[in-house]
Amino acid sequence: MKIANNSSTITGFILLGFPGPRERQILLFVLFSVVYLLTLMGNGSIICAVRWDQRLHTPMYILLANFSFLEICYVTSTVPNMLANFLSDTKVISFSGCFLQFYFFFSLGSTECFFLAIMAFDRHLAICRPLHYHTLMTGHLCTNLIVSCWVIGFLWFLIPIIDISQMSFCGSRIIDNFLCDPGPLLALTCSRALVMELTSSTLSSLVLFIPFLFIMVSYALVLRAVLRVPSAAGRRKAFSTCGSHLAVVSLFYGSVMVMYVSPTSEHKAGMQKIVTLFYSVVTPLINPIIYSLRNKDMKHAVKKLLGT
Repeated sequence: MKIANNSSTITGFILLGFPGPRERQILLFVLFSVVYLLTLMGNGSIICAVRWDQRLHTPMYILLANFSFLEICYVTSTVPNMLANFLSDTKVISFSGCFLQFYFFFSLGSTECFFLAIMAFDRHLAICRPLHYHTLMTGHLCTNLIVSCWVIGFLWFLIPIIDISQMSFCGSRIIDNFLCDPGPLLALTCSRALVMELTSSTLSSLVLFIPFLFIMVSYALVLRAVLRVPSAAGRRKAFSTCGSHLAVVSLFYGSVMVMYVSPTSEHKAGMQKIVTLFYSVVTPLINPIIYSLRNKDMKHAVKKLLGT
């Protein structure tokens, strides 16, 4: 990586985060520390509940436990550095630290897209092929799907991130965000990299829309199958098994598509931070609540785990 800047006092990029007086920084530090701890506890509770309750040793809950672990990793890729930034006077992140965060944040985000897709596939098999579900969704297939999500997710942005890290950067090196993001990074390069902008935009679009279309097709087939159920109680039960997942899909995709379908488009910095904050910090906090409140088995397992 080449840095076209004569300054010797700055050893990386400057993440502005949420600028303000010291008192506000401390308040935000406390607020996001609580949010981070609650996120770890909520998702950790789901993992432990699935691990220790034999009734939850089914593909649906195994996928959910892995998804909760993914959420812990996802929020950990941004929040600890953001907390340190609140208490920092310089707000500098090293070049290697910036690109490592860039890599893990986008790799984990890509993995989440694929996870949401295979969770929709699981619900499709359970509702549309109930008699064959246990022979189709075997433990072996479930494991292969989980491993594939992690591998593909972590390979998806690898080459573009390596290429961007080798570019020359000029100017202030100030990133008006709380994380290293492709749009601001590409804007800091010495010459505009049209090919890299197009590649980044294309990969972002594909990793969002391919799983999203798969999810929509899966739920279209689920809807068709549910509408054929003669009893209203049966239809409600079928829909209830999908409600939590649909809510999570809506929260995640509703916000993330705004930002990364076109990563170099001009978003107002304040709005960009809010949207990024929502899908990277708020949704991992909300997801355990959604799954626990809308699922009786999970609610019972979590209560049993907590001794209530």
